[in-house]
Amino acid sequence: MKVKCDTEEAKSWIKNRSAKATYELNEDKTISFEWFMSEDGNEATIVETFVDSDGAKERVENLLASPISSEWSERFEPTNWLVFGNVKKDLIDLLSPMGAKFQGYVGGFNHN
Repeated sequence: MKVKCDTEEAKSWIKNRSAKATYELNEDKTISFEWFMSEDGNEATIVETFVDSDGAKERVENLLASPISSEWSERFEPTNWLVFGNVKKDLIDLLSPMGAKFQGYVGGFNHN
């Protein structure tokens, strides 16, 4: 996503608001919520992993219902939204209007 604010402001907001608020939701099916930023500070990426599609749907619904959502949109502009894995129709219906693209699992492994 495109960073629309000062790089240091974005980093501070990520650490002190976004990550903290998301962690405090104690979503049982959220495994990870991690932000990454390009060296020049112009682009950021969130990588989130969930137990299942229901966990991802809960995360999206909580985000949309929180004050973090408007704070996020002041600082970032989505440029690409990819969803990987076996996703239920309700999550597809929720995310498709926002431009999300979906790719189903084919094979591989994870050592975690």
